[in-house]
Amino acid sequence: MRHRIYSQSESQDAFTDLLFNALLGFAFMFVVAFSLISDPSDTGKVDRKAEILITVRWEDRHPDDVDTLVEDPQGNMVWYHNRDTGLMHLDRDDRGLFQDRVVLDGVEVSNPLNQETVTVRALKAGEYVVNVLHYQSNYSEPLPVSVKVEKLNPVVKLIYYGKLELTGVGDEQTALRFNVDGSGEVIGTNRLTKRLLSKAVAGKR
Repeated sequence: MRHRIYSQSESQDAFTDLLFNALLGFAFMFVVAFSLISDPSDTGKVDRKAEILITVRWEDRHPDDVDTLVEDPQGNMVWYHNRDTGLMHLDRDDRGLFQDRVVLDGVEVSNPLNQETVTVRALKAGEYVVNVLHYQSNYSEPLPVSVKVEKLNPVVKLIYYGKLELTGVGDEQTALRFNVDGSGEVIGTNRLTKRLLSKAVAGKR
């Protein structure tokens, strides 16, 4: 009788151990799976360091197309036909109202913002040139455009903010030329005219 009771108890202990190990395994797999779940809000994010941010804006909902052209000290140029070159990137080619549509909650709406931004991911010593081009014009009146250049590290510092008026198709104006020294500091600015479009077109050919 004692032998039978002992065998039954031993069997129950073995089953309890097996059940505990199974639960422990499931708990471990749950923790691992949970740790691998990514935050949906992080989807599509790119961890891209930027040193300089160049922002060009014109009137919201205005149909005109304004383009940004930026040249670095090595002669690399970013513009609408070459959106990523050297250490510079044209984040968005805004074409006025053309294709200016976004989808929000399944509904397509017009994006009223007219803005282009260029990021410089790392600084090289020498001169940078920032031009704006009136690519497409729909009215005879001049188009006011604002240009802002900011240095982002180690703290945000405004290098330049100004406005100019583009006068029609093909009007290219130099908004800013700034120089960077070997330590990455901006040491001088000016607005001497330098055309970049002819060079950009020649390089494209």
